[in-house]
Amino acid sequence: MLFRIPCLFLALLFWGPIGGGPLTDPHPNITDQELFWGADQYDFSVVLRAAGMECFWHFAHRGERFYLNFMVQWVTGVGHDRHLSVNVNAPSGLIVSTVDEAKGQINFEAEETGFYQMCFSNFHNRFGTMQISLSFGVYYDGFQDSNKRKEEEKKKKEEASKDLNNTLSVIEDASHKVENYVFHMFRYYSFGRMRKSADYFLLLSNSQYITWWSTALSLLIVTSGYLQLLFLKRLFVTKTCTEDEKPRC
Repeated sequence: MLFRIPCLFLALLFWGPIGGGPLTDPHPNITDQELFWGADQYDFSVVLRAAGMECFWHFAHRGERFYLNFMVQWVTGVGHDRHLSVNVNAPSGLIVSTVDEAKGQINFEAEETGFYQMCFSNFHNRFGTMQISLSFGVYYDGFQDSNKRKEEEKKKKEEASKDLNNTLSVIEDASHKVENYVFHMFRYYSFGRMRKSADYFLLLSNSQYITWWSTALSLLIVTSGYLQLLFLKRLFVTKTCTEDEKPRC
């Protein structure tokens, strides 16, 4: 009986943290919508295999702006078709936008809150791969937290009642505008960088094409010149005839 009491105590001691389990909600006081607030953007490149497809997801709130910039950098294979099929789907599964070009820009206002799906298909090239450059994200022009909104309303009422100068609010609005302008500047910079990389790969491909064809044509010219000289040399070959042998017409 005395032996069972310490065992029971140890079992209760270890059962507490085990029964509690892992922490599944690290932010219990923050909702999903508040957790994903904020302007963000992503820039990277991905290689699509022959007749392959890649999909990515990004979160956006209703009423905010969602943008996507893409450009094909290089293509390998037989056909060298630079067309890329792009589909953007809403969280409900509806198609928001569809583009079938080598480069393009998609910009729309989100009608639903959730994860938007972006799919890139290389079905035009059955025997070749391609590399594409992507830049996508969301930006929030008029986002304010509910608690901050209430606090600002209270401050505005107090300032209106006391007729104080709202210099801090003006500075805050100006800082938000500057931040928004800088965000758009980086958007256009990323698209220009994609165009520059695509031009670089195009120049590299043309340089290799010109080099191979120049080498092949040079070999063809040298070979044809040698064959012409050999043929002309054979025209002037004369045979020495003896008295018994007579030349024939």
